[in-house]
Amino acid sequence: MDLHILISNATNPTLLFFLLGILAVRLKSDLEIPASSAKFISLYLLFSIGFKGGQELQHSPFTAEIVWSCMAGLVISSLIPLYTFHIIRKKFTVANAAAVAAAYGSVSAVTFVAAATYLEAQGLAFGGHMVAVMALMESPAIIAGVILYNIYMDESHSTPMKTVLHHSFTNGSVLMITGSLLIGLLSDEKAAAGIRPFTTDIFKGFLALFLLEMGLTVGNRLSSFRTHGWFAVVVGIVIPCINGCIVAFASQFITHDPANRFMFAVLAASASYIAVPAAMRLAAPQADEGLYIPMALGVTFPFNITLGMPLYQYVVGI
Repeated sequence: MDLHILISNATNPTLLFFLLGILAVRLKSDLEIPASSAKFISLYLLFSIGFKGGQELQHSPFTAEIVWSCMAGLVISSLIPLYTFHIIRKKFTVANAAAVAAAYGSVSAVTFVAAATYLEAQGLAFGGHMVAVMALMESPAIIAGVILYNIYMDESHSTPMKTVLHHSFTNGSVLMITGSLLIGLLSDEKAAAGIRPFTTDIFKGFLALFLLEMGLTVGNRLSSFRTHGWFAVVVGIVIPCINGCIVAFASQFITHDPANRFMFAVLAASASYIAVPAAMRLAAPQADEGLYIPMALGVTFPFNITLGMPLYQYVVGI
């Protein structure tokens, strides 16, 4: 594994802003990003990712690889919650195990963005259809987590599957990224070029601000997270590491493009801290947000953008 890649990733401005947010909380600073601004930045990132992916997809020929990639994304997102739930079930309550399993089966759009930036720095480009794969991987994991919750919990606490399905597919982050993808796919190329400064030029600046806000969030939740012990930290590193490495290797049977294989690995290794919490608040209200959000955001996310990505790159063979 190239030491230069590790150093470059560790000194990436976006990661440093994330660490600044954690430091600000530890120093008891009054630094904060208003909730309305944080929501706008989040929606902007999803809009930009989806729109650019749709534009890329518009210029890509429809091939069997795209179909197989989408199907593989659905399978990966459905399977990861199943074995993750049973691995952690003995240590966590049913509600917490289901929420954690759903988070690790679903995906992180911000990790996807960081991976895209990582590839761009090395002069590599991935297929636009990978944005569609990411969008498709959001909901199956949430549904799988809720099914597990309903099976193992007392029926009096269960949520009707119709309600869960509706919430999963109409969740703001899911709807924003899939809607933007379709709009980017359908948009006239010349008209789309007119908003390129907004979708592309300022993207990294907004990403840095978003990660600053994420750092503030993690810093505020760390005290609650400590009550769950080291097992949560180990799970937050080992599970995504295994998922990423297995998919990095197995993806060669779906696509030969190393950049696409790398993005597959990152998607499998990432954990959701936006869509899953929104869904689990409804479906599993007993689940402790002080556990699964810091696991995804405070353990898995930093691991992926520092050590994880170079590891998956090594397995892919870039």
